[in-house]
Formats: sequence, C-alpha cells, structure tokens
Amino acid sequence: MQIGVNIPMPDIGGDPAIVRDFAQAAEDMGFDYIGAADHVIGVNVENRPDWGERNTSADLFHDAFVLFGFLSACTKAIGFSTQVLILAQRQAALVAKQAACVDVLSGGRFRLGVGVGWNGEEFVALNEDFTNRGRRSEEQVQFMQALWAEPHVTFDGTWHKINDAGINPLPVGGTIPLWFGGHEDVTLRRTAKWGDGWIMLAHPAGDGALAEFAKLRAYTEAEGRDPGKMGIEIWTSVGAGEPDDWRREFEFWRDAGVSHITLNNSYNRGDHHQRIAGTSPADHMDGMEVYRAAIKDLL
Repeated sequence: MQIGVNIPMPDIGGDPAIVRDFAQAAEDMGFDYIGAADHVIGVNVENRPDWGERNTSADLFHDAFVLFGFLSACTKAIGFSTQVLILAQRQAALVAKQAACVDVLSGGRFRLGVGVGWNGEEFVALNEDFTNRGRRSEEQVQFMQALWAEPHVTFDGTWHKINDAGINPLPVGGTIPLWFGGHEDVTLRRTAKWGDGWIMLAHPAGDGALAEFAKLRAYTEAEGRDPGKMGIEIWTSVGAGEPDDWRREFEFWRDAGVSHITLNNSYNRGDHHQRIAGTSPADHMDGMEVYRAAIKDLL
C-alpha cells in the first residue's frame, strides 16, 4: 500500500516556501506521494447567494502541472498525483504534453487522476462543452495514451485528430498511470476499460464500498484485464476519531484490497470524512505526523 497526503492550498495558501516546506515534510515523514486538487476558475459568491462553499474565488489552487514541476525540484523521491484534474475542460494534446513534461522532470514520479467536473462556469470560461464532457473525456484518454506511447501518432476521433505527429518529450515509462475519480457506474466502466486505478471518496469503510470494489473488479475482468492490477484509492482524515479508529479503518481498507490511502485533512464529505479544525500549516503538519505515526507499523 502507498500512503499519500493532499496539499491543502485553500487552507495554507500558495506561497512557494509554504508549499515547498509541506512537500518536504511529507517526504521526510515517509509519505509516498502528494496529491493536489484542480480548479482553474472560482466564482464570485456575492453574486450567487445559493452557490455554497465549493470552488469559489476565495479558494486558491495552483495549476497542478506548474505546482508539481516546482515541487519535483524541491524533493527527491516523493510522487505526485492530481486529485483530480478536470480533463474535459482542457485540450487533450496539451494535457498529454504537460503530464509528460512533469513525468520527465520528476523522474517518473507522476500519476494523473482525471474527472469530468461539476462546475459549468469553468467550462464556459475555458470555452469547452459542459454537456458532452463525459463522452468526450473517454476519447481524450485514448488520445493521450496514444500520444504517450509513440513519437508519431495518427488518430481520427470525433473530437480529436492528429496526422503522423506527436509530443516530445515522451513519459519516462512509455505511459503515465491514469486514474479516474467519480462515483457513477460509467466511471467504473471507464476505469475498467482504460484506467490504472479508481479514486473513491463517496463511501465509508463498509459494505457499500466493498460492493463498488467488487463491481469494478468484475468490469475489469470483463474487459479482459487483470483486476488484481487495478489500483483503488480512498481518502481519510484525522478530523474525527482517535488513533485506534484510524488504525481500524486502515486495516479495513488494506484487507479490502485498497492500494492507496490519501490523507486529506481539509475535506468534508457526509459523516464519514471530517476535516480538521485548524487551517494553518502547523495544524496540517501535526495532522500528517499523528496519522503517519498511528499507522506506521501496519504498512
């Protein structure tokens, strides 16, 4: 199993010294990777009283590719993962190029997590179609995987075309691990067909999660692929419970075949994932340290 931590930029800010220190602390504590969320545009909630608290202009998000390019020079071995990149609001060839560059500059430490997004305002600002984002993202993934595999590609899709051309540099290993985030059945089917893993946030440790894992494995086998090689990632937090609770949850996920556990202490979802009370870099460093200490002997 790998243990990662998401960088809480809306909490701690984007000052280069702060994000550098966070990444280096995570590496020194023994975390395997750093995750980063993705949003290009945040709305002005003063003009949207019913919007809620998600993805507003008050939330700081560094561009993930720029962030990981910077952090790859500040660290030695820790990996990087987008959690998740909203693929369909971007040009696929450009994403393939950016991902390959980060992979090369980091020495093969990059994993690309993608999703379809939910905020239509971002798609408007980026001049992309919100209504076909799911179907279009399927083709984007195939297009990017073709670009990563060969120096010259010919591809004639519905939305993407290229005639005997390609990107340079190519990724270190001839491809980049590509994971899907989301919880619709179609997400599981896309993961089974094209992905290396699934990022699952919606279900607490229990029968509901186990049923989804079983479904993903069945879909993967139906695609003629090895379900034993399909990664599964969940998020956890120290915002609720005690070390013994975190250990029991860790053991449940380990026994369920989860391959990646990501500590995200700035995230709320339902009753099963509660953020920590503090928002300072010190609060987040403390949260990372106590979690890593609590589960260290279980790795």
